[in-house]
Amino acid sequence: MKFKHAKPTIVEADMTPMIDMTFQLIAFFMIVTNFDQTQADERVKLPADRLARPPKVARENEIVLNVGFLRNSDGSVSSGPFIFYPGEDIRVADFEPRLRREFTISEKQHGLEKTQDTTIKIRSDGDVPTGMIQELIKMGKDIGFVKFALVAKSEDDP
Repeated sequence: MKFKHAKPTIVEADMTPMIDMTFQLIAFFMIVTNFDQTQADERVKLPADRLARPPKVARENEIVLNVGFLRNSDGSVSSGPFIFYPGEDIRVADFEPRLRREFTISEKQHGLEKTQDTTIKIRSDGDVPTGMIQELIKMGKDIGFVKFALVAKSEDDP
């Protein structure tokens, strides 16, 4: 009598559903992520105000300026406020050439009429003197921008 030896079979789990579910989760989190915060700079501590609320309609063209201080690890601040421009920190008084360049780029992309509809959104640290923000707005008006928006954190927000 001849016995057949059965080869041991290894049962492997099908990983296809797991991979599908992983990609579905990635797609879900990409959709629900708040991309509005991508222009925020964590170095800017917004002031709180009970009247602060987001705009009802999203702005079409806007330039976001994050104004704040360079803080040390102990919390002390730098000598003056800076604009946190991508890749560098620029003093408010020295920002006019960059703002002029933003106006020129916007004018070439959208035309003069649309550029005047561009909103300069200023996210300023609560410790920045009001006069510096006024200088920044005046600088923008001299260049040709018309619309400005100041951002504050709602007191209801955590």
